[in-house]
Amino acid sequence: MSEALQPQTSPFKPHIAIIAAIVVVIVLAILFFPSDEPEVVQPEPVPVAIEPVIEAEPEPVVVAEPEPAPVLDSIATEEIEIPAPVQEAEIVEELAPIVVEEIIEAPEPAEPEEKDVSDGTIKSLILALSPSNVLGHLLVDDGLLNRFVVFTDNLAQEELADNHQLLRQPTNKFRVYQQADKEWIDAASYRRYTVYSEALESISAEGLVNLYQDYKPEIQAIYDEISIGSDFDDTLLAAIDHILDTPEIPVPVAVETESVMYQFADRQIENLSAPQKQLLRTGPENMRTIKAKLRDIAALLK
Repeated sequence: MSEALQPQTSPFKPHIAIIAAIVVVIVLAILFFPSDEPEVVQPEPVPVAIEPVIEAEPEPVVVAEPEPAPVLDSIATEEIEIPAPVQEAEIVEELAPIVVEEIIEAPEPAEPEEKDVSDGTIKSLILALSPSNVLGHLLVDDGLLNRFVVFTDNLAQEELADNHQLLRQPTNKFRVYQQADKEWIDAASYRRYTVYSEALESISAEGLVNLYQDYKPEIQAIYDEISIGSDFDDTLLAAIDHILDTPEIPVPVAVETESVMYQFADRQIENLSAPQKQLLRTGPENMRTIKAKLRDIAALLK
């Protein structure tokens, strides 16, 4: 608080205390002590001629003088300085600094509690955004925020972070068939990802973005550990844009084996980034569903 707002010591305060004490004493005197009327002094009897009477004259009643109240004695013996009348404007002027001080020194609001970043809470909040019953089986159970940050950062750099996947891998194997001395991706391989695209489609894009914005400070704090001076919003949008840039290709798609891994037979397709090739492996229909949801999310983020 600045010195200008501190109340100055005023002689009015002790005067108020004295007046209040006097009022209290007077109230106590009225309630518990005799009234403050003049003392009645009995005159000395004067001899007069009294004619004899038959009935005996009643004995005179002796009226005891009331003892003086101790409080009144103390007031009488003390010298009390009665202040001059105080105008209402002066009272307001004296009390104004006190009111200001009380307002300024009001306690600050308590700091908000730290947000729950546990995996159980994060997963529950995500599942609440979708009516799908299978989404809970697809999401991993540990390190959700860290996985999301690292996976998105790698995606923006056109790479896949296999150790930071957010979703469990399909249990069915990748399948091909042979025709005309070539190997082609079997449609059954695409159907493995239908449950993933449907689960993603069922999530509210607006709810997902709101959840992201709610946890943005915690997400940014994790991101700051791996990238200095970058805004995670930019990284997330870059990752989404890269996925949306994946070209659509006609089916069936020819593949070939090199060692134990399948590759696209078309060199232009094989030269695409790892994230884009992974999206192509989900099949044309699933890819369109995934892209549509990502466009909705990107529009809400921009």
